[in-house]
Amino acid sequence: MGKRIIPQRRGKGSPTYKASSHHFKVKSRYRNIDELEKEKITGEVEDLVDDPARTTILMKVRYENNEVGYLPAPEGITIGQQISEGQKAEPKTGSIMRLKEIPEGFPIFNIENNPGDGGKIAKSSGSISWIMSKKGNKAKIKLPSKKMKEVNLNCRATIGKAAGGGRTDKPMLKAGKNFHKKKARGTKYPRVRGVKMNAVDHPFGGKEHHHAITKKGKMGSPGQHVGSFGSKQTGRKKK
Repeated sequence: MGKRIIPQRRGKGSPTYKASSHHFKVKSRYRNIDELEKEKITGEVEDLVDDPARTTILMKVRYENNEVGYLPAPEGITIGQQISEGQKAEPKTGSIMRLKEIPEGFPIFNIENNPGDGGKIAKSSGSISWIMSKKGNKAKIKLPSKKMKEVNLNCRATIGKAAGGGRTDKPMLKAGKNFHKKKARGTKYPRVRGVKMNAVDHPFGGKEHHHAITKKGKMGSPGQHVGSFGSKQTGRKKK
């Protein structure tokens, strides 16, 4: 009798394949929108936190009302530095403002996808986006992937570039380092190609008949399909 292939076992969502979230330190999000956000609130950077849950460094901010928050740190921030947040904040590195108040052409990161969601876009180390234009109630943003995205002008963002931009420049040097890095995120490593497996382990496995019907449906349960399913395009892209 056969057995479930690895993508199907992972799709089930058992603790074996989940990230070790008990090692994660803090949650990171903007403070809730309130009356203080309509004016200006300042905070001091008390500490820089290296959280295994994310690639960038977090800064611990204590606001003037004694509220504490953890946010992705901009490049060049230091302990003891003051940052401002709100509609009347100064547009400088580390300031948290609505896209409506940030001038066009400014570098930004940790952008909200919807007003008040706490920050969803461009949060990894070295991420940087740009405000290209504003029209109506939308701002057109150039993402780190070079794609353009329209976001509501009331969404907040941090001015600057996310810290840790040189993280990927350092090589892993040995497989063990990459193993522990992937394990912290619950990612499978090493990832073996299906065609190199035995026929019992994967639909692509075995010595013969290495083919797969692409264009499969999207409605299956997690891990039910393998290969390209519901794909817009298959094969190598033409330059």
